[in-house]
Amino acid sequence: MAIRINKKNKEFHLYNDQVSYIFRVLEKCGQLEQVYYGKKVHHRSSFKHLIEREPHTASCNMFEHDDTSSLEFIKQEYPSYGTTDFRSPAYAIINRNGSHVTNFQYIGYRLFQGKRKLTQLPATYVEEYSEADTLEITLYDYVLQAKLIVSYTIYNRRNVITRHVTFVNEGRESFYIDTAMSASVDFPDDVYEMVYLNGAWGREAHIQTVPLAKGVQSIASARGASSHQFNPFLALKRPETTEHSGEVYGFSLVYSGNFLAQAEVDSFHTTRVMLGINPFQFKWKLAQGEIFQTPECVMVYSDRGLNGMSQTYHDLYRKRLVRGYWRDQNRPILINNWEATYFNFTEDSILKIAKEAQRLGIELFVLDDGWFGKRNNAKSSLGDWYVNKEKLPNGIKGLSEKITALGMKFGLWFEPEMVCKDSRLYERHPDWVLSTPNRPMSHGRNQYVLDFSREEVVETIFNLMCKVIDDAQISYIKWDMNRNITEAYSLGLSNKHQGELFHRYILGVYKLYEKLIERFPEILFESCASGGGRFDPGLLYYAPQTWTSDDTDAIERLYIQYGTSLVYPINSMGSHVSAVPNHQIGRITPLETRANVAYFGTFGYELDVTTLSDTEKQQVKQQIEFFKKKSRLISTGTFYRLVNPKDNDHSAWMIVSENQSEAIVGYYRILVKPNDGYRRIKLDGLHPNKRYAVSGKEGHYYGSELMNIGLILNNNHDVRNKQKPKDFSSELFIITEIH
Repeated sequence: MAIRINKKNKEFHLYNDQVSYIFRVLEKCGQLEQVYYGKKVHHRSSFKHLIEREPHTASCNMFEHDDTSSLEFIKQEYPSYGTTDFRSPAYAIINRNGSHVTNFQYIGYRLFQGKRKLTQLPATYVEEYSEADTLEITLYDYVLQAKLIVSYTIYNRRNVITRHVTFVNEGRESFYIDTAMSASVDFPDDVYEMVYLNGAWGREAHIQTVPLAKGVQSIASARGASSHQFNPFLALKRPETTEHSGEVYGFSLVYSGNFLAQAEVDSFHTTRVMLGINPFQFKWKLAQGEIFQTPECVMVYSDRGLNGMSQTYHDLYRKRLVRGYWRDQNRPILINNWEATYFNFTEDSILKIAKEAQRLGIELFVLDDGWFGKRNNAKSSLGDWYVNKEKLPNGIKGLSEKITALGMKFGLWFEPEMVCKDSRLYERHPDWVLSTPNRPMSHGRNQYVLDFSREEVVETIFNLMCKVIDDAQISYIKWDMNRNITEAYSLGLSNKHQGELFHRYILGVYKLYEKLIERFPEILFESCASGGGRFDPGLLYYAPQTWTSDDTDAIERLYIQYGTSLVYPINSMGSHVSAVPNHQIGRITPLETRANVAYFGTFGYELDVTTLSDTEKQQVKQQIEFFKKKSRLISTGTFYRLVNPKDNDHSAWMIVSENQSEAIVGYYRILVKPNDGYRRIKLDGLHPNKRYAVSGKEGHYYGSELMNIGLILNNNHDVRNKQKPKDFSSELFIITEIH
């Protein structure tokens, strides 16, 4: 097994060929002490020589006559507040007498092969018991009469450790959980930089790097979703760590609701990292016999730089988080009508686009917003999932049959969590909207949020969606979510349970997904929240791809997709070729560049193909043929970030096949410079001793040359070659092994 236990010293060592994680039980108080997390070390019968203890002036200590028992100076596994530790706690419980003080003490452990499912929550999984080992540490508070179970799973062939916590009330009286983080790790120093993803609508997932400073550095969401602004992920890297070398620790939360991720540095240079449900406006009542389980935190250690961390996340999430029929399938190349028509379409106009798309080789047509109720703009009809017969006289059934008859698949847009005031659903059930009594309701995009914490709401939406799906030939569903939660109050919950609303809401979203997947296991779901407003690991468990951003501009997508790849696999990123001038920012980019960016994702189109010139149609046809040939490599290959667009006037990335026989390099010129010099890109992931051919270049190159010397780029700005500089240009290099 990948877990060794020194029973005499109560020490626990989780390890494989790449990583070690060591903690122990404190002798006197029975709490858990963090000993080491990092590159693999040898197991030994005792790790006591690694324990740091010394008295500190002006400290509070747990035990009389012991000036080294202050928890403030002990690295901990799952710390509380109020018993000599003054840093942020991993959990907080309000006792029945109003006190926040707890004393959970070690009473035992359970060790087993494999990995259990979480209750009502998405999580990574195993297909064979031998893939991972799990350790459950049980702590008990005798006053509360409650258990706290800290769970660890280590994958045997991945440098991955997952953590979550379970609270069990075994007493007769209820208590409240105020804070319940999924993981907490104390590091012995603070020489790190914090890396996270920041943005807003239309510019999601930009990479931010800041040096740690004394105090708390945090990112969070209190919007009811993981948000455009921040992603439920942070990493700590050494200042010298690059994309290709150096130490980095990644923390990713498999959750789609409010979250908190923070690093706290104390005055003695210790760094505490925590990730979990945002404690803000969270308060969970736990009655006798009930349990509460936190979402899963996925921790990744890499000594191969940020790319090494990312590749571990990509492999794990692609193979052991995404599940079901579409996990290992090539995704169909789709065309979405949104930017082609918006709300203004008829069956005839849709079929005209579909017929031309089919001739070009596109495999899936997706009908976006506007097909239901009286939906001719963004002000009406959400919640009324009944077809608009004025636009579609033959209904979704008739349209889907005609598109299927062309040899294409058919997909449909829904926004299940929302409702408009003019809908039948709202008229019948105004109490199903999240709203605070005697307070005004805020709107977003002229819509309101349905109360998914209520089972009857989830069941009603499920039945409405099933009626549409059952009646038509639907292979794909785009699930949108275009506003966040305000006036967070449920008329279906008592006053004592209002602090549970945000979490119960996202559990309702998961429940609807699960019900639909069970009913329609071969439908491909793509999640969307005005683009990347809910791009998180939690939703990948249900929808294997996410619309990465509503911004389809190829240059902005360099930043968005570069940053998203820090955690998420390439084939989870919805990426389309759209029209120019771009509908979001007005930029004009070459059709070639739009495709060269979109290839590194699920790939599709979002424009009116009937308006393209013959030359453009031929170019699109070639793009589609190329992607079909390379889709397996793109979806399963190893992805490397090479040049960050944030710091340069150009960008590059590449994908390498598992056997290192083939690779695709994407190179993008953002803004050209006059009279510029030659450039080289150092590649990665190739076999140093193999010979490769590079498209557009004569002769052959050894992998060692391409990685250590670099790929020499054509000097396209040399006036002697009569080539003018071009902003927003790009080039793909296909690299193939020469046998």
